[in-house]
Amino acid sequence: MKKILVQGCSIVPVRGPVIDKGAIAIAGDRLAYVGPAEELPPGWEEGEIIRAEGRVALPGLVNIHTHAAMTLFRGYADDLPLRQWLEEKIWPVEDRLQWDDIYWGTQLALAEMIRSGTTTFADMYFHMDAVARAVEEAGMRACLCQGLIAIGGAGNERLRTAESLVRDWHGAGDGRITTMLGPHAPYTCPPDYLAKVAEVAARLGVGLHIHLAETRQEVEEIRSVYGSPPVAHVARLGLFELPTLAAHCVHLTEEEIAILAEKKVAVAHCPESNLKLASGVAPIPALLRAGVTVGVGTDGAASNNNLDLLEEMRTAALLAKGISGDPTVLKAEEALAMATINGARALGLEEEIGTLEAGKKADVVLLNIRQPHLQPVNDLVAHVVFAARGGDVDTVIVNGRVLMAGGRLQTLDEERIYREANRRIRALQGLSK
Repeated sequence: MKKILVQGCSIVPVRGPVIDKGAIAIAGDRLAYVGPAEELPPGWEEGEIIRAEGRVALPGLVNIHTHAAMTLFRGYADDLPLRQWLEEKIWPVEDRLQWDDIYWGTQLALAEMIRSGTTTFADMYFHMDAVARAVEEAGMRACLCQGLIAIGGAGNERLRTAESLVRDWHGAGDGRITTMLGPHAPYTCPPDYLAKVAEVAARLGVGLHIHLAETRQEVEEIRSVYGSPPVAHVARLGLFELPTLAAHCVHLTEEEIAILAEKKVAVAHCPESNLKLASGVAPIPALLRAGVTVGVGTDGAASNNNLDLLEEMRTAALLAKGISGDPTVLKAEEALAMATINGARALGLEEEIGTLEAGKKADVVLLNIRQPHLQPVNDLVAHVVFAARGGDVDTVIVNGRVLMAGGRLQTLDEERIYREANRRIRALQGLSK
């Protein structure tokens, strides 16, 4: 069994106090010891040693809502409202995407996420076997679902593809890959189709990942057609009897917040995408007060325009303070929990990842704090949330495997990824390759 010892770092375990002079011992894919260096059990000197002075160790960040291959559309359709952005720009070019396009767009996303400290992500798109293949090769952890849209036909065919994804990939990559079913939204999936998706998910033993209450237009449309706003509408159809991850949840009534809490629906907060598309700001303090599990997602790079979860976490905290007028709302430790253990809980992985403690999977990120914007070291948690950025990430370990060391990716060929991404988006736009 391979042993790794991370030595000399400060540790932010998320649960428990910061450890100033710490050590992290990894045996295989698990954390064997997390604590003060002077209390490290003997026998670790013969393994691989990572000297981590001037570094702070965090659990790997968990991005609970994105569309990885949409990195290909970064900067392609900016400054538009959501429905116009989707219907006039994104969906037409997505119709031309092939398996290889999705594979290379995902590779680009994985490189970006590893470089900025994300080790686990939840993804909804199509050709998801291409996404799974890229994840398996890169060594990341992911919860994947086929995006299901019933308008325009082909809904049943997409559902069969989604079932194949679950059968073929759930538990793959040494358990790093899990799956859900992904009905896109109530405005693209009519009630009978949503009910059918829930029935299939129950039979397969997986949860659901769905966009809900993202825009006022969506809320008004669903209320007009079905007599209830989106969350109440979906709840009435029985979807929340299954583990559900609801992305966005920007426009909610008090009754809907109570429904989310009662049914233990997890919410993916995507503040930067919601701001960029002018969709609004989700009522995160109210959701947290109600006991809803809230994690952080970037959404796709076409509407963000990056996948830096450190930046997203900071935006979430600052927005909550600014909107509420209360600087004590969403404190640093709460924001960090949203990007780690809350995200893990939203994906049903809280027993495996999301904190640094012995027995959990060895998903570890090291930040370089020997930089002007992270000095002096007054409060490491506050520094991580309010001052750190993706470029500060030095080392990334997932499942006990080093994916980035000293700022160099170990499992991905970045130069080839850049060439392929640029060639493919030019071809999709009808330009020369």
